[in-house]
Amino acid sequence: MDASRFGGTKILWKDRKRWCGMPLSFTRYYIVENEGQWLKLFSSVGFLSTVDNEVNFFRIFDISVYQSLFDKMFGVGSITLFVNDESSDKIILRKIKHPHKVRNLIASLVEKERQKHGFRLTEFHS
Repeated sequence: MDASRFGGTKILWKDRKRWCGMPLSFTRYYIVENEGQWLKLFSSVGFLSTVDNEVNFFRIFDISVYQSLFDKMFGVGSITLFVNDESSDKIILRKIKHPHKVRNLIASLVEKERQKHGFRLTEFHS
């Protein structure tokens, strides 16, 4: 998925899956805003054939960050987004740079989207 594919939108963040801290893969991630109307996370995996996924930010209900010792040495980590979506229950952003900063960005954008559209997350406790 090329960034030019998002014509008329603003890319708030983008990165690639990294190997030893270097962006040497064909896995790309984007956070995109469409003129203040919606925020979406896009992921694109592949070179000759690709799989593109997207999720609306208001569908994200939990976020976790994982960093192995090797990841910490190269300043990367993986973020798991738990989503309320029919196509998938989680999305993993693998081996991205500055995972805690990205996690904070995503959390603030999720909250912004929920407030903007009046959505509430209902939690059930047993």
